[in-house]
Amino acid sequence: MRMLDIIEKKKRGGILNREEIAFFVQGYTRDQVPDYQMAALLMAIWFRGLEDREVLDLTLEMAGSGETLDLSDIRGVVVDKHSTGGVGDKTSLVVAPMVASLGVPVAKMSGRGLGHTGGTIDKLEAIPGFSAALDKKAMVDTINRVHMAIAGQTANLAPADKKMYALRDVTGTVDQTGLIASSVMSKKIASGAQVIVLDVKTGSGAFMKREEDALELAARMVSIGKGLGRTTAALVTDMNQPLGEAVGNSLEVVEAIRTLQGKGPKDLYELCLALGSQMLLGAGRTGDPGEAKKLLQEAVASGAALATFKAFVEAQGGDGAYVDNPGLFPEARHVAEVPAPRSGYVQAIQTEEVGVSAMLLGGGRETKDSPIDLAVGLLVRKKVGDFVEQGEPLVRIHASGRERLEAVAARLTEAYTIGDAPVQRLQLVKKVLT
Repeated sequence: MRMLDIIEKKKRGGILNREEIAFFVQGYTRDQVPDYQMAALLMAIWFRGLEDREVLDLTLEMAGSGETLDLSDIRGVVVDKHSTGGVGDKTSLVVAPMVASLGVPVAKMSGRGLGHTGGTIDKLEAIPGFSAALDKKAMVDTINRVHMAIAGQTANLAPADKKMYALRDVTGTVDQTGLIASSVMSKKIASGAQVIVLDVKTGSGAFMKREEDALELAARMVSIGKGLGRTTAALVTDMNQPLGEAVGNSLEVVEAIRTLQGKGPKDLYELCLALGSQMLLGAGRTGDPGEAKKLLQEAVASGAALATFKAFVEAQGGDGAYVDNPGLFPEARHVAEVPAPRSGYVQAIQTEEVGVSAMLLGGGRETKDSPIDLAVGLLVRKKVGDFVEQGEPLVRIHASGRERLEAVAARLTEAYTIGDAPVQRLQLVKKVLT
């Protein structure tokens, strides 16, 4: 078998079989297929697409290219939740302890963020002592004790995907739904959970700007999960404005704690109830969506969800006092308000600009080696549909220095569209696919 023949076949619209897919995945992972040939194949795939069978086979090959986690020693049906990413998305910090407090084990592998803010691991490391460096035994033991663990992805988890994604990133082939679906699901399959719940974002602050593209991606990922025997659900959710109020690492952890206390933003809580319900349904904790939502609400109201979050933090070396007293988190040295330039209703928010502003403050990474300032970020005070008086704050900036405040404030002012006419509130959950 030759790589050139596989490239030619796909270039002409042919459907690759399992042996051909195994050949290029294994060959590229072992440095037997050069970058230039893989780049040619990826571009052919971008133009010609992938059939469902090809996506399934590609997912399996990438998942099997490195280590896979055997979670059979965990008591109960193990669930995982994944988000395609957005601005202010701290749902894992809230929904995982909500679900875990009900006795359903949650095993999550997370990476570090590259973009607006840090990833879930970066955010949790705002808590002194917290460590995501868990081997398989430590992860299993932690989940059996406190019903949840969030561990960093190992270098050998789906290494084929990691290598192929790096090439896609520099060859203009990232935005192909078959490649995206197999990339996400290969890591989820290798991570070992029996139930996978996906949060697929769409809108101005999401990777998938168009709702129809997000729906296609969600459907393909659910199809992969079903084809590989995993209970899978996907929610297509709105990212035309930041989720909650906080955008920034420590700020988002504090908001997550407030939400577990029952004091968080309504949209964040609503989304966590929707995601958590699917996790409970998939695990068989209940078969009734209404009952699932009620169980999650009771877990928050009783304090069980917050107690589980504290137990999880302490189990992974973190200082539980920060959960009891969020005022201990570091605060930025400078705080400034972004005033509304006129009175009216918030018509739209260019959400990606809000995310970029947080990154420019130091809250995210421009490159993989960029340091993160855990204290900086934004608090979004006005959302789409809100009425605002001229001079009233739209956003509160938390910065470590004054030098970037003015530039970020100007950027945030431009991100808001304010008009005279009232507008409808945005629909948060657009569709649920199971």
